[in-house]
Amino acid sequence: MAEARCPASCGELIQGWILGGEKLISCPINWFSTVSVTDGVADRHERPRMRQMLAAVLAYFGQPTDSARGLHIRFDSTIPVEKGLASSTADIAATALATARHLGETLNESALAALCVSLEPTDSTLFQHLTLFDHQTAATQIAYDWQPAVDILLLESPQRLNTEEYHRRNRQPALLAGSASLERAWQLFTQAAEHHDYSLLGQATTLSAQASQHLLVKPDFMALLQLVEDLDLYGLNVAHSGSVVGLLLDRQRHDVEKIYWQLQQRNITRHYPHQHLLTMVPGGVR
Repeated sequence: MAEARCPASCGELIQGWILGGEKLISCPINWFSTVSVTDGVADRHERPRMRQMLAAVLAYFGQPTDSARGLHIRFDSTIPVEKGLASSTADIAATALATARHLGETLNESALAALCVSLEPTDSTLFQHLTLFDHQTAATQIAYDWQPAVDILLLESPQRLNTEEYHRRNRQPALLAGSASLERAWQLFTQAAEHHDYSLLGQATTLSAQASQHLLVKPDFMALLQLVEDLDLYGLNVAHSGSVVGLLLDRQRHDVEKIYWQLQQRNITRHYPHQHLLTMVPGGVR
């Protein structure tokens, strides 16, 4: 049996029009999709993209694609789907590496990225380092040598969003309109990574989240901004193609119970009834 797992993402740290096209930097968190590949028959419970990825990896290594019929995929995921948490990227990236391991092969990150984007727009959680990534072509891969020690209070909305349908929308006019804000957010993020500055990180993610409001509205967004300011949190980030919001904080510095209480007092929990205290982790398929 060969196994691999890939983390979820609490939306994106930044996403928008950068370097002449839409790019993103994902926000890996400690939820995972774990996939194993063994000899055996296909399981009716597997997710369709997993089987497609398995066939793609076989082809990449020059194996006959009909040999996929003799391979069994099993998965276990703690990642909610259709919320902007990179569940599909985690599924297919883990499937790719598990399949490669089953064949006795390896996949580097660039090859893995190319395989993933050949199936669907892909989050940069498959990279070990935080990476500015062209999630549709994999042509841009700019890594940052900084792993922020950040906690995230993930606010989960009941709303679901079909990511494939979202990417089919004509979003370019709104993306172009927000390009100046995203250029600034990227500059702030780059400075944050260079100086390990959490305040700049929060400024970058919040600016990107504000620009995203013109594309996909998050309920009570202004109230959340006020909460961040009142409680002196680092900032907030959003799923740019999903419904979750993340509050960036340090559980040793910030009073988490007070944040929970304030969310209730300000009636923000009516839109985000489930909250999860998580940690930003290194990306990459393990």
